[in-house]
Amino acid sequence: MKLFAAVLWFITAMAGAHEAKAHALQPGYLELQALGGDAWRAVWRVPDVKGRAMAIQAQLPNSCAQPLPPATRFDGAAWLAAWVVNCPSGLAGHEIIIKGLARTNTDVLVRYELTPGEGRTKRLTPDNPSMLVPAKSSQWSVFLGYLGLGTNHILEGFDHLLFVFALLLLITNKWRLLGAVTAFTVAHSLTLAASTLGWLVISGPPVEAIIALTIMFLAVELLQRRGRGRRHGLRLSERHPWLVAFAFGLLHGFGFAGALAEIGLPPGDVPLALLAFNLGVEAGQLAFVGAVLAAGFLLSRAMPLVLAAFTKPANPGYISLAYATGGLSAYWFIERLASF
Repeated sequence: MKLFAAVLWFITAMAGAHEAKAHALQPGYLELQALGGDAWRAVWRVPDVKGRAMAIQAQLPNSCAQPLPPATRFDGAAWLAAWVVNCPSGLAGHEIIIKGLARTNTDVLVRYELTPGEGRTKRLTPDNPSMLVPAKSSQWSVFLGYLGLGTNHILEGFDHLLFVFALLLLITNKWRLLGAVTAFTVAHSLTLAASTLGWLVISGPPVEAIIALTIMFLAVELLQRRGRGRRHGLRLSERHPWLVAFAFGLLHGFGFAGALAEIGLPPGDVPLALLAFNLGVEAGQLAFVGAVLAAGFLLSRAMPLVLAAFTKPANPGYISLAYATGGLSAYWFIERLASF
Protein backbone atom coordinates (compact mmCIF):
# COMPACT_ATOMS: atom_id res chain seq x y z
CA MET A 1 0.00 0.00 0.00
CA LYS A 2 2.83 2.38 0.76
CA LEU A 3 4.33 1.70 -2.64
CA PHE A 4 0.97 2.28 -4.35
CA ALA A 5 0.47 5.54 -2.42
CA ALA A 6 3.92 6.76 -3.41
CA VAL A 7 3.29 5.96 -7.07
CA LEU A 8 -0.11 7.69 -6.95
CA TRP A 9 1.45 10.76 -5.37
CA PHE A 10 4.15 10.86 -8.04
CA ILE A 11 1.61 10.60 -10.87
CA THR A 12 -0.56 13.35 -9.39
CA ALA A 13 2.40 15.65 -8.78
CA MET A 14 3.85 15.18 -12.26
CA ALA A 15 0.48 15.58 -13.93
CA GLY A 16 -0.16 18.79 -12.04
CA ALA A 17 3.30 20.12 -12.83
CA HIS A 18 2.89 19.33 -16.50
CA GLU A 19 -0.56 20.93 -16.64
CA ALA A 20 0.78 24.08 -15.02
CA LYS A 21 3.62 24.29 -17.54
CA ALA A 22 1.70 23.24 -20.63
CA HIS A 23 0.48 26.71 -21.52
CA ALA A 24 2.79 29.01 -19.63
CA LEU A 25 5.87 27.77 -21.46
CA GLN A 26 4.53 28.29 -24.96
CA PRO A 27 6.41 31.13 -26.69
CA GLY A 28 4.86 34.48 -27.42
CA TYR A 29 5.02 35.85 -30.95
CA LEU A 30 5.25 39.37 -32.38
CA GLU A 31 5.18 39.91 -36.14
CA LEU A 32 5.76 43.22 -37.91
CA GLN A 33 5.03 42.89 -41.63
CA ALA A 34 6.10 45.84 -43.77
CA LEU A 35 3.28 47.17 -45.96
CA GLY A 36 5.35 49.84 -47.65
CA GLY A 37 5.98 53.44 -46.69
CA ASP A 38 5.57 54.03 -42.97
CA ALA A 39 3.00 51.27 -42.38
CA TRP A 40 3.43 47.88 -40.72
CA ARG A 41 0.87 45.17 -40.00
CA ALA A 42 1.45 44.05 -36.41
CA VAL A 43 0.33 40.72 -34.93
CA TRP A 44 0.80 40.03 -31.22
CA ARG A 45 0.24 36.49 -29.92
CA VAL A 46 0.20 35.98 -26.14
CA PRO A 47 0.28 32.51 -24.48
CA ASP A 48 -2.78 31.43 -22.51
CA VAL A 49 -2.34 30.76 -18.79
CA LYS A 50 -5.37 29.16 -17.12
CA GLY A 51 -7.87 30.98 -19.32
CA ARG A 52 -6.15 34.37 -19.28
CA ALA A 53 -3.50 36.06 -21.37
CA MET A 54 -0.02 35.88 -19.91
CA ALA A 55 0.95 39.17 -18.23
CA ILE A 56 3.29 40.35 -20.98
CA GLN A 57 2.90 43.33 -23.28
CA ALA A 58 4.61 44.20 -26.55
CA GLN A 59 5.77 47.81 -26.86
CA LEU A 60 6.83 49.05 -30.28
CA PRO A 61 9.12 52.06 -30.72
CA ASN A 62 7.71 55.22 -29.14
CA SER A 63 8.01 56.97 -32.51
CA CYS A 64 5.20 54.74 -33.85
CA ALA A 65 1.65 56.11 -33.82
CA GLN A 66 0.26 53.19 -31.76
CA PRO A 67 3.14 51.50 -29.94
CA LEU A 68 0.90 49.35 -27.71
CA PRO A 69 -1.41 46.65 -29.13
CA PRO A 70 -5.19 46.81 -28.81
CA ALA A 71 -7.08 44.37 -26.59
CA THR A 72 -6.37 40.73 -27.35
CA ARG A 73 -8.99 38.06 -28.08
CA PHE A 74 -8.81 34.33 -27.43
CA ASP A 75 -8.72 32.10 -30.53
CA GLY A 76 -8.86 28.76 -28.71
CA ALA A 77 -5.11 28.42 -28.25
CA ALA A 78 -3.68 31.87 -27.52
CA TRP A 79 -4.61 35.54 -27.20
CA LEU A 80 -4.28 37.59 -30.39
CA ALA A 81 -4.25 41.22 -31.40
CA ALA A 82 -3.72 42.61 -34.90
CA TRP A 83 -3.47 46.21 -36.03
CA VAL A 84 -1.81 48.49 -38.57
CA VAL A 85 0.77 50.84 -37.10
CA ASN A 86 2.49 53.82 -38.69
CA CYS A 87 6.14 54.40 -37.79
CA PRO A 88 7.38 57.56 -39.60
CA SER A 89 10.94 56.94 -38.38
CA GLY A 90 10.87 53.27 -39.38
CA LEU A 91 11.98 50.40 -37.15
CA ALA A 92 15.74 50.36 -37.69
CA GLY A 93 17.63 51.84 -34.77
CA HIS A 94 14.59 51.78 -32.49
CA GLU A 95 13.80 49.56 -29.51
CA ILE A 96 11.12 46.89 -29.13
CA ILE A 97 10.35 45.82 -25.56
CA ILE A 98 8.31 42.94 -24.17
CA LYS A 99 7.11 44.28 -20.83
CA GLY A 100 6.72 41.71 -18.06
CA LEU A 101 8.78 39.05 -19.88
CA ALA A 102 11.47 39.17 -17.21
CA ARG A 103 8.93 37.83 -14.69
CA THR A 104 8.01 34.77 -16.79
CA ASN A 105 9.58 31.50 -17.84
CA THR A 106 8.86 31.78 -21.55
CA ASP A 107 10.29 33.36 -24.69
CA VAL A 108 8.95 35.68 -27.37
CA LEU A 109 9.87 35.30 -31.02
CA VAL A 110 9.91 38.61 -32.88
CA ARG A 111 9.65 38.50 -36.66
CA TYR A 112 10.04 41.84 -38.40
CA GLU A 113 10.50 43.28 -41.88
CA LEU A 114 12.33 46.48 -42.67
CA THR A 115 11.16 46.20 -46.28
CA PRO A 116 8.28 44.07 -47.63
CA GLY A 117 9.19 40.40 -47.99
CA GLU A 118 12.54 40.61 -46.17
CA GLY A 119 11.72 38.97 -42.85
CA ARG A 120 14.14 38.49 -39.97
CA THR A 121 13.67 36.99 -36.51
CA LYS A 122 14.94 37.62 -33.02
CA ARG A 123 14.30 35.57 -29.87
CA LEU A 124 13.68 37.56 -26.68
CA THR A 125 14.04 35.88 -23.30
CA PRO A 126 13.43 36.79 -19.64
CA ASP A 127 17.11 37.74 -19.42
CA ASN A 128 16.94 39.83 -22.61
CA PRO A 129 13.37 41.16 -22.95
CA SER A 130 14.16 43.95 -25.44
CA MET A 131 15.95 44.45 -28.74
CA LEU A 132 17.36 47.28 -30.78
CA VAL A 133 16.26 46.70 -34.38
CA PRO A 134 19.40 46.61 -36.52
CA ALA A 135 19.53 48.18 -39.95
CA LYS A 136 20.86 44.84 -41.22
CA SER A 137 20.21 41.47 -39.62
CA SER A 138 22.52 38.50 -40.06
CA GLN A 139 21.56 34.90 -40.65
CA TRP A 140 23.57 34.13 -37.52
CA SER A 141 20.86 35.76 -35.38
CA VAL A 142 18.22 33.59 -37.08
CA PHE A 143 20.30 30.49 -36.38
CA LEU A 144 20.84 31.34 -32.71
CA GLY A 145 17.18 32.23 -32.20
CA TYR A 146 15.82 28.94 -33.53
CA LEU A 147 18.61 26.95 -31.89
CA GLY A 148 17.47 28.29 -28.52
CA LEU A 149 13.81 27.62 -29.33
CA GLY A 150 14.59 23.99 -30.19
CA THR A 151 16.56 23.46 -27.01
CA ASN A 152 13.85 25.03 -24.87
CA HIS A 153 11.15 22.98 -26.54
CA ILE A 154 12.73 19.61 -25.76
CA LEU A 155 13.75 20.55 -22.22
CA GLU A 156 10.24 21.80 -21.49
CA GLY A 157 8.57 18.84 -23.24
CA PHE A 158 8.09 16.51 -20.29
CA ASP A 159 6.48 13.78 -22.42
CA HIS A 160 9.44 13.60 -24.82
CA LEU A 161 11.90 13.53 -21.93
CA LEU A 162 9.91 10.80 -20.16
CA PHE A 163 10.10 8.68 -23.31
CA VAL A 164 13.89 9.09 -23.42
CA PHE A 165 14.13 8.37 -19.69
CA ALA A 166 12.15 5.14 -20.12
CA LEU A 167 14.57 4.12 -22.88
CA LEU A 168 17.48 4.71 -20.50
CA LEU A 169 15.83 2.48 -17.90
CA LEU A 170 14.99 -0.25 -20.38
CA ILE A 171 18.29 -0.53 -22.26
CA THR A 172 21.25 -1.46 -20.08
CA ASN A 173 23.79 -2.16 -22.85
CA LYS A 174 25.63 1.05 -23.73
CA TRP A 175 25.99 0.22 -27.43
CA ARG A 176 22.32 -0.67 -27.79
CA LEU A 177 21.46 2.53 -25.94
CA LEU A 178 23.65 4.55 -28.32
CA GLY A 179 21.94 2.90 -31.29
CA ALA A 180 18.48 3.58 -29.87
CA VAL A 181 19.17 7.25 -29.17
CA THR A 182 20.70 7.67 -32.64
CA ALA A 183 17.69 5.98 -34.29
CA PHE A 184 15.29 8.20 -32.31
CA THR A 185 17.24 11.28 -33.44
CA VAL A 186 17.30 10.29 -37.12
CA ALA A 187 13.61 9.40 -37.14
CA HIS A 188 12.24 12.55 -35.55
CA SER A 189 14.59 14.67 -37.69
CA LEU A 190 13.05 13.11 -40.82
CA THR A 191 9.43 13.71 -39.85
CA LEU A 192 10.19 17.15 -38.42
CA ALA A 193 11.61 18.22 -41.78
CA ALA A 194 8.91 16.48 -43.84
CA SER A 195 6.06 17.98 -41.83
CA THR A 196 7.55 21.48 -41.57
CA LEU A 197 8.17 21.63 -45.33
CA GLY A 198 4.62 20.45 -46.02
CA TRP A 199 5.52 17.10 -47.56
CA LEU A 200 3.69 15.04 -44.94
CA VAL A 201 1.21 16.66 -42.58
CA ILE A 202 -0.71 14.96 -39.75
CA SER A 203 -3.16 16.65 -37.40
CA GLY A 204 -1.55 17.64 -34.09
CA PRO A 205 -4.04 16.33 -31.45
CA PRO A 206 -3.98 12.68 -32.62
CA VAL A 207 -0.17 12.79 -32.78
CA GLU A 208 0.04 14.07 -29.20
CA ALA A 209 -2.27 11.28 -28.03
CA ILE A 210 -0.21 8.62 -29.82
CA ILE A 211 2.98 10.04 -28.30
CA ALA A 212 1.44 9.32 -24.89
CA LEU A 213 0.80 5.76 -26.06
CA THR A 214 4.47 5.32 -27.02
CA ILE A 215 5.45 6.14 -23.44
CA MET A 216 2.81 3.73 -22.14
CA PHE A 217 4.29 1.00 -24.36
CA LEU A 218 7.73 1.49 -22.82
CA ALA A 219 6.22 1.38 -19.33
CA VAL A 220 4.68 -2.01 -20.16
CA GLU A 221 8.04 -3.19 -21.51
CA LEU A 222 9.69 -2.17 -18.24
CA LEU A 223 7.21 -4.24 -16.25
CA GLN A 224 7.49 -7.19 -18.64
CA ARG A 225 11.25 -7.07 -18.23
CA ARG A 226 10.74 -7.39 -14.48
CA GLY A 227 8.50 -10.45 -14.68
CA ARG A 228 9.79 -12.18 -17.77
CA GLY A 229 12.55 -14.37 -16.35
CA ARG A 230 15.58 -15.49 -18.32
CA ARG A 231 13.92 -18.50 -19.88
CA HIS A 232 11.79 -16.30 -22.12
CA GLY A 233 14.73 -14.44 -23.67
CA LEU A 234 14.96 -10.78 -24.61
CA ARG A 235 11.91 -8.90 -25.84
CA LEU A 236 11.92 -6.97 -29.12
CA SER A 237 12.52 -3.65 -27.34
CA GLU A 238 15.69 -5.12 -25.81
CA ARG A 239 16.88 -7.18 -28.80
CA HIS A 240 16.34 -4.40 -31.35
CA PRO A 241 15.78 -1.20 -29.36
CA TRP A 242 16.85 0.94 -32.32
CA LEU A 243 13.84 -0.37 -34.28
CA VAL A 244 11.39 0.62 -31.55
CA ALA A 245 13.11 3.97 -31.03
CA PHE A 246 13.09 4.70 -34.78
CA ALA A 247 9.39 3.85 -35.21
CA PHE A 248 8.34 5.95 -32.23
CA GLY A 249 10.79 8.71 -33.14
CA LEU A 250 8.84 9.25 -36.36
CA LEU A 251 5.77 10.07 -34.28
CA HIS A 252 7.65 12.35 -31.89
CA GLY A 253 8.99 14.26 -34.92
CA PHE A 254 5.43 15.23 -35.85
CA GLY A 255 5.03 16.57 -32.32
CA PHE A 256 8.14 18.73 -32.72
CA ALA A 257 6.83 19.94 -36.08
CA GLY A 258 3.56 21.01 -34.47
CA ALA A 259 5.44 23.19 -32.00
CA LEU A 260 7.53 24.70 -34.79
CA ALA A 261 4.41 25.40 -36.85
CA GLU A 262 3.00 27.46 -33.96
CA ILE A 263 6.22 29.49 -33.82
CA GLY A 264 6.50 29.94 -37.58
CA LEU A 265 9.52 30.05 -39.89
CA PRO A 266 11.10 33.10 -41.53
CA PRO A 267 10.17 32.93 -45.25
CA GLY A 268 13.67 33.75 -46.46
CA ASP A 269 15.51 31.41 -44.09
CA VAL A 270 13.35 28.27 -43.83
CA PRO A 271 16.20 25.72 -44.28
CA LEU A 272 18.47 27.55 -41.83
CA ALA A 273 15.75 27.95 -39.19
CA LEU A 274 14.67 24.31 -39.57
CA LEU A 275 18.26 23.10 -39.19
CA ALA A 276 18.84 25.31 -36.15
CA PHE A 277 15.61 24.19 -34.45
CA ASN A 278 16.46 20.52 -35.02
CA LEU A 279 20.00 21.00 -33.71
CA GLY A 280 18.55 22.72 -30.67
CA VAL A 281 16.26 19.74 -30.04
CA GLU A 282 19.26 17.40 -30.31
CA ALA A 283 21.36 19.55 -27.99
CA GLY A 284 18.63 19.53 -25.36
CA GLN A 285 18.10 15.80 -25.71
CA LEU A 286 21.81 15.04 -25.38
CA ALA A 287 22.03 17.34 -22.37
CA PHE A 288 19.19 15.43 -20.71
CA VAL A 289 20.74 12.02 -21.48
CA GLY A 290 24.11 13.24 -20.22
CA ALA A 291 22.57 14.56 -17.00
CA VAL A 292 20.75 11.27 -16.31
CA LEU A 293 23.85 9.17 -17.01
CA ALA A 294 26.01 11.46 -14.88
CA ALA A 295 23.52 11.22 -12.00
CA GLY A 296 23.55 7.44 -12.36
CA PHE A 297 27.34 7.34 -12.28
CA LEU A 298 27.49 9.49 -9.15
CA LEU A 299 24.86 7.36 -7.43
CA SER A 300 26.77 4.20 -8.32
CA ARG A 301 29.76 5.58 -6.46
CA ALA A 302 28.06 7.30 -3.54
CA MET A 303 24.85 5.29 -3.00
CA PRO A 304 24.93 2.06 -5.03
CA LEU A 305 22.03 0.54 -3.10
CA VAL A 306 19.79 3.49 -3.96
CA LEU A 307 20.73 3.22 -7.63
CA ALA A 308 20.04 -0.52 -7.62
CA ALA A 309 16.64 0.07 -6.03
CA PHE A 310 15.54 2.08 -9.09
CA THR A 311 17.37 0.23 -11.89
CA LYS A 312 17.10 -3.47 -10.99
CA PRO A 313 13.82 -4.94 -12.34
CA ALA A 314 12.95 -6.88 -9.18
CA ASN A 315 13.28 -3.94 -6.79
CA PRO A 316 10.37 -1.78 -5.54
CA GLY A 317 11.87 1.48 -6.77
CA TYR A 318 12.12 0.16 -10.33
CA ILE A 319 8.54 -1.14 -10.21
CA SER A 320 7.28 2.19 -8.88
CA LEU A 321 9.02 4.08 -11.68
CA ALA A 322 7.49 1.78 -14.28
CA TYR A 323 3.98 2.18 -12.84
CA ALA A 324 4.41 5.94 -12.48
CA THR A 325 5.54 6.21 -16.11
CA GLY A 326 2.60 4.15 -17.32
CA GLY A 327 0.10 5.95 -15.10
CA LEU A 328 1.25 9.41 -16.17
CA SER A 329 1.25 8.50 -19.87
CA ALA A 330 -2.26 7.02 -19.51
CA TYR A 331 -3.40 10.29 -17.89
CA TRP A 332 -1.95 12.25 -20.83
CA PHE A 333 -3.58 9.91 -23.34
CA ILE A 334 -7.05 10.35 -21.83
CA GLU A 335 -6.54 14.11 -21.44
CA ARG A 336 -5.46 14.49 -25.07
CA LEU A 337 -8.32 12.35 -26.36
CA ALA A 338 -10.75 14.54 -24.43
CA SER A 339 -9.30 17.66 -26.09
CA PHE A 340 -10.05 16.49 -29.67
